[in-house]
Amino acid sequence: MNITVYNTMNNRKEKFVPREEGKVSIYVCGPTTYNYIHLGNARPIVVFDAIRRYFIYQGQQVTYVQNFTDVDDKIINRAKEEGITAAAVAEKYIAAYFEDVAALNVMKADIHPKVTEHMADIIDIVQKLIDNGYAYEAEGDVYYSVSKFADYGKLSGRDIEDMKAGARVEVGDIKRDPMDFALWKAAKPGEPAWQSPWGMGRPGWHIECSAMSHKYLGDDFDIHGGGADLIFPHHENEIAQSEAACGCNFVRYWLHNGFITVNQEKMSKSLNNFFLLRDILNKFSGDVVRFYLLSTHYRSPIDFDDKKLEVAAKSLGRIRNSIAFLDNAIANGGGTDKAAGTALLEAMQTAKDGFENAMNDDFNTALAIAAVFDFCKAVNSNAKGAEPKVLAEAKALFTAFDSVIGAFAVKTQADDGLSEELMQVIIKIRQDARTKKDWATADSIRDSLKAIGIVLEDGADGVRWKRV
Repeated sequence: MNITVYNTMNNRKEKFVPREEGKVSIYVCGPTTYNYIHLGNARPIVVFDAIRRYFIYQGQQVTYVQNFTDVDDKIINRAKEEGITAAAVAEKYIAAYFEDVAALNVMKADIHPKVTEHMADIIDIVQKLIDNGYAYEAEGDVYYSVSKFADYGKLSGRDIEDMKAGARVEVGDIKRDPMDFALWKAAKPGEPAWQSPWGMGRPGWHIECSAMSHKYLGDDFDIHGGGADLIFPHHENEIAQSEAACGCNFVRYWLHNGFITVNQEKMSKSLNNFFLLRDILNKFSGDVVRFYLLSTHYRSPIDFDDKKLEVAAKSLGRIRNSIAFLDNAIANGGGTDKAAGTALLEAMQTAKDGFENAMNDDFNTALAIAAVFDFCKAVNSNAKGAEPKVLAEAKALFTAFDSVIGAFAVKTQADDGLSEELMQVIIKIRQDARTKKDWATADSIRDSLKAIGIVLEDGADGVRWKRV
């Protein structure tokens, strides 16, 4: 394994050396469960799923942890809006999360810890910070004393004195310093709360990930991932808390994906320019959305619009057509053209090298997919004549590539909940419209099916349909 990663801590690519040979530990910040996830949330979910898959492809044993923040001001406010408990809100949107990411072919984490199930761990680390002189209690709240941690700002590159100059203490604020942040919040009437040495309350946001990552991955684990928006303050504060508590190096490599933008502005709920993933999935298949997200290097921004997803659908269709062509050649028993077989074998080695070189270079899925496209050209030119053994090896290589990219396999009708009978009804309605020369309706049916990944093929023997 010869992988280099771009480490945000040092702002450069570094050779990846795991804490323990043959094993990789990864923690990725999960969603705050007060709403359905949007496309911006989906990007790190897909990106780090592909990174995890590539380590597995390389024969590594991966422990992958992704949390749910299931107690938060936003959850409490949503509970008031919906007239249900905060716990019910969290459970509702956790269930929705699993539904949505399943469509993106995302593997479940080995561990999906929830904040509410780890209060004892959180309280323990807060107490340790107090005992170590890095935190203090004030009227039932507990704050982290930022000035006590000499390396504060080392991840984000921010200067603490500059940050202090721009901060101010509000009237009545009980913090000793405007830069200090909450580790524990005293209970407010009507809000969920837990017993602690400082009274009833609930944790601050940052301490949660420190406690859960430490519990499941220990100190000095390999990779901590998330969106670039988490670098400051969330990940900066995680470092301050964790290293002050354990006296250790918290994480070896920090990886952050770039933003998704809309008209060059970051997609976010605060700007109200976000698109819920489930709304997008009503127009495009999850495989297309996943392919779209991986067609750009994870650190680069992506500007979103439907046309780019339409392009992704066509590109994915080209790969799937090559796989279908290969499958047909295998089904027909292959050929005896040794030159075609030799050409295909050479293309396989070139594609494998290109794919792995791209992924080894900071998980460049865009270049890895380009290597797959080059392989498709060789398949289209040589599969019909190549020997059966070579065709089987070519099919195995596609399967290996897709174990990382996770978008090439064509879903069966059973997978999609579609049935042949239902499609024949739709085809008949379209054919009736064409007979009546109602071209607008016929074209609308065809285009609507295409948008969700179903292509109609008109032929002399009738109309066939297929998933792309």
